[in-house]
Amino acid sequence: MASPGQKVVLITGCSSGIGLRTAVTLAKDKQKRYHVIATMRDLKRKDKLVEAAGEAYGNTLSLAVLDVCSDESVKQCINGIEDRRVDILINNAGVGLVGPVESIPIEDMQKVFETNFFGVVRLIKEVMPDMKKRKEGHIIVVTSVMGLQGVVFNDVYTASKFAIEGFCESLAVQLLRFNIRLSMIEPGPVHTEFEGKMIQEVMQKEYPGTDPDTLYQFKTIYLQSAINIFEIMGQTPDVIARCIKKVIEASTPRFHNLTNPLYTPIIAMKYADETGTLSVQGFYHMFYSLGPLLNVTAAVMRFSSFLKRRTVSPD
Repeated sequence: MASPGQKVVLITGCSSGIGLRTAVTLAKDKQKRYHVIATMRDLKRKDKLVEAAGEAYGNTLSLAVLDVCSDESVKQCINGIEDRRVDILINNAGVGLVGPVESIPIEDMQKVFETNFFGVVRLIKEVMPDMKKRKEGHIIVVTSVMGLQGVVFNDVYTASKFAIEGFCESLAVQLLRFNIRLSMIEPGPVHTEFEGKMIQEVMQKEYPGTDPDTLYQFKTIYLQSAINIFEIMGQTPDVIARCIKKVIEASTPRFHNLTNPLYTPIIAMKYADETGTLSVQGFYHMFYSLGPLLNVTAAVMRFSSFLKRRTVSPD
């Protein structure tokens, strides 16, 4: 139970990665300004979180079961909170999907949207009416830089992130009237178990119905480049957690919050040309013409420190 003056923070997907580190970061706030309700689908996976939380567990951090894909689970979780009060909602739960689109069953695509889009919408719908009544609240959505710029072989994942970006951009306008802020956290690569496990699974998977040229481009060029980009450009979950905390504590939180300055030029290139030609052709030549040289490009981008002013710094 939250103490007087504490803000109640509900976070989804806290068994590992960004969700875990965000829950711990806020629960260990030196001024004890937050009571964190860290949620996950299965509390059997709580051990890493409990260990990382230390003395905060049972004090400024509590656990709850929550499946963002279930209306009943969402309602039960929110109803279990005193006065249904959620001051800050952090939508972090998500799933990935990568590969040639012709090889991906529609059912798999729907599962991605069920979590990445409808899961977020489901939580917002449940807490938003109470926030409106109180005339205050902050909704955080952890999306991705891929919600702003499409990336080859990430078609479905990108689509789910574009969808939630569009939904939230529209909703943010209405919510301002009720003094409710909505902020998007847009990381690039993040070193998590989620990302590492997904890449390993993808490398071993079969892709029926994919032509040989596409399969070669995916397995030989894309996957190797993706691994190297993660190593060179990836951020840690702790960095993202500190960025989220900074956005929460800002007097006027921004809507878009890129966490990695290395992606600023990519987004700038897209919006510099309203026809989309610059972005599409640029990615085409970078991927299909340069191929392995993508790794060199990533290394060069790493040292573009002057771009940091357009991103949210964790410090």
